[in-house]
Amino acid sequence: MRRRFLAAAGAVALGLATAALPPAGAPRAQQGQQPVEIQFWHGLAQPLGGLLEGIVNDFNQSQQRYRVVPTFRGSYSETMVAAIAAFRANTAPHVVQMFEVGTGTMMAAGRAVKPVHELLRETGVQIDFGDFLAPVRDYYATSDGRQMAMPFNSSTAIVFYNKDAFRRAGLDPERFPETWPEVAEAARKLKAAGVACPMSTAWPAWIQIEQFSAIHNLPLATQANGFNGLNAELRINNPTLVRHIGNLVDWQREGLFRYGGRDSAGDALFPSGECAILFASSGLRARTVREARFQWGVAMLPYDPEVRGAPINSIIGGAAFWALNRGPSQGRSAEEWRGVAELLRYLARPDVAAKWHTDTGYLPLTRAAYERARASGYYQQNPGADIPIQQLLRGGGQTTENSRGIRLGGFVEIRNIMQEELEKAFQGQQSAQQAMDNAVNRGNQVLRNFERQNRAAR
Repeated sequence: MRRRFLAAAGAVALGLATAALPPAGAPRAQQGQQPVEIQFWHGLAQPLGGLLEGIVNDFNQSQQRYRVVPTFRGSYSETMVAAIAAFRANTAPHVVQMFEVGTGTMMAAGRAVKPVHELLRETGVQIDFGDFLAPVRDYYATSDGRQMAMPFNSSTAIVFYNKDAFRRAGLDPERFPETWPEVAEAARKLKAAGVACPMSTAWPAWIQIEQFSAIHNLPLATQANGFNGLNAELRINNPTLVRHIGNLVDWQREGLFRYGGRDSAGDALFPSGECAILFASSGLRARTVREARFQWGVAMLPYDPEVRGAPINSIIGGAAFWALNRGPSQGRSAEEWRGVAELLRYLARPDVAAKWHTDTGYLPLTRAAYERARASGYYQQNPGADIPIQQLLRGGGQTTENSRGIRLGGFVEIRNIMQEELEKAFQGQQSAQQAMDNAVNRGNQVLRNFERQNRAAR
């Protein structure tokens, strides 16, 4: 699957041909006219996929001009592979859901993608992206603020902690430590109280490297984390990050930290009660509500107090909706593009975005959706549900070039490389410095390959 994904991503970078675009200006629907069909591919399995398709059905019921047909195409990687193959065959869907680590590849896809800012300008449909939460909006925008995709299901990383275990260890269950040194001290007290796994992490590369870099305003890579050019180079072997990874390695040796595996493998360690502290996606909330048999809380990610200006906002995970041309030799009608724009406008409505947020635990897209959820009493009834939002807005709600997001080609492969090197460090095979140096060297090779492919296409 990994080889298929990388091969398909390379095909995008090699320059999918420009589709012939029809003139803008959507004609009015005539009486008795059949609705325009809009194909929409997504990568959300049940139950989230069912909730998403329910929103699409609500859109279809709200008007008769367009009929959106949602189709689950497997995982995000499988959905991307399928969309690329369909474009090459002139059968691409109008809209595809793409995960955030595929953003760099989609940005390099040329005219396979219809940028959202162009779509809205040509159709006259308005979406107030100024109201979107900045870290959500900026992840899918160019460095000069032009929106390339429509954010939808977004999450960030937070802390989950076992309040019952905190009480047994003599810790305040209503206050999670704010800094990493304080977290380490809490872990020592948890261990002394008999907790076999004081803390662990899911998504080790995303949280302990990418998120750590963002909230400390450290560059993951040059060129504004890839936003400003394809010639970016990784910078994850900086002293601050190396010190943090070294601390995790030392804490594992001390019995304070347990490596939980790659990607989401560590998720199960918290709701099962096995680990007292887990750094994980905010999307773990629904599972924790369902499975945990103890009192628990959530908190913002801790920070290194030696870093001046920290902490600032975290970055997001999740996915966005991308508008696609049909294929290299076939364009779309103006009415089809209008239908895509109207769907995106519907998804951005405060009532729709707020319902998706409260039903799923994903972040609200906009401040208006956040205020609607707050006014409904959702956060009072679900304490801590607004922690991810507060963390994203930390630092005044404005992102820096280090906390805007990541725009690196081949980033799926690079993240796997980072995880491989972290594992060797946790297994005692190399130091934290060697792990980060190796990740930089190997990751830069991926970046140079992506750059050569894309420049050759241009």
